[in-house]
Amino acid sequence: MLINISEIISTEFKKTSFEYSLTCDSLIIGGQQYQLLRKGPISFSVDNTGGSKVRFHGTVDLEFDIPCGRCLTSVPTPLIFDFDQEIDFDKVRKGELEDLDDISFMEESSLDVDKFLSGEVLMHFPARVLCRKGCKGLCLK
Repeated sequence: MLINISEIISTEFKKTSFEYSLTCDSLIIGGQQYQLLRKGPISFSVDNTGGSKVRFHGTVDLEFDIPCGRCLTSVPTPLIFDFDQEIDFDKVRKGELEDLDDISFMEESSLDVDKFLSGEVLMHFPARVLCRKGCKGLCLK
């Protein structure tokens, strides 16, 4: 989903908010496909904080089916987090942004919500999930 934010970039203190729902049933993270068990609506706000600085913030509420890191048992895993990121589009225009990955979710003056959220989910995705604290894992007989 692309959202044109050119007016927000150019209008000081302009804001917009919306709710977004993922249309996919799974996500591929690190080459592994993970089923989505719950896709709560994602609240998303885009605010001009002065000049050409734009703040992207909101809340993600998802639940994934992730295999236990030891025994591979299915573990329903909630992924609930807030995101908050600010981009200075004056620096983008001047080529002064240190890391272009910071704006990989932008296409011209449109925000690619799917790319933005994929990056946020990837940053918050657990490195390892266990079905229980004392899981012994797979037997190696």
